[in-house]
Amino acid sequence: MPVSFDLFGTLVTASMPPDPAAAVAAELRDRGVAVPDDWSTAYRTPHLDVPDAAEIPLPAHVAAALRSRGVEASDTVVRRAVIAAFDPEVRRREGVADALDAARERGPVGLCSNCSVPELVPRTLVRADLRGAFDAVVTSAACGFRKPHPRPFETLAADLGCEASETPRGGGGAADASALIHIGDDPDTDGGIDALGGRFVDVTETPLADLPAHLGGEP
Repeated sequence: MPVSFDLFGTLVTASMPPDPAAAVAAELRDRGVAVPDDWSTAYRTPHLDVPDAAEIPLPAHVAAALRSRGVEASDTVVRRAVIAAFDPEVRRREGVADALDAARERGPVGLCSNCSVPELVPRTLVRADLRGAFDAVVTSAACGFRKPHPRPFETLAADLGCEASETPRGGGGAADASALIHIGDDPDTDGGIDALGGRFVDVTETPLADLPAHLGGEP
């Protein structure tokens, strides 16, 4: 039975900027971009018409915010500024190694993370010594939608070679033994797996250190 994990707040803690708009502005200025005086408002205002729950990569949003104020900057400059603004110190949470070992005893292991910043997830995995720990990694920026939308879970399930739900949508039938268990810290986002018939495990209620006993061995 495949198991997937959320990243930020579940497997790691990461020191994100307290004021993302100001952090991005500082990096833009360092690269010669004329940041508008009302940048805080521009940063917090939607500028692109997208479906509900769609994920906009942060560089695309920043570029659109600049254009809304008549400022043009190259995609490369904007991307580098955003990446530099989100460069956190990362710490693995207690119990990660045992939780991953317990998950591997049940089958393939995936990572499913809401993240709009390019390179942040792989950089975080490297800093947490988790690179190569997962059979598949899905981010909201890559798949186009944020949890709790079904797309991230369905994409991960496909990458792991399983179904996201115990009972396939559109029909009945016996429960699928490959149903996805998703471990996370936010019922409003990670709990979206429940709508697909999968199972959500909340680390605020079941700490990672207790996950081996909670999952048990090979089903």
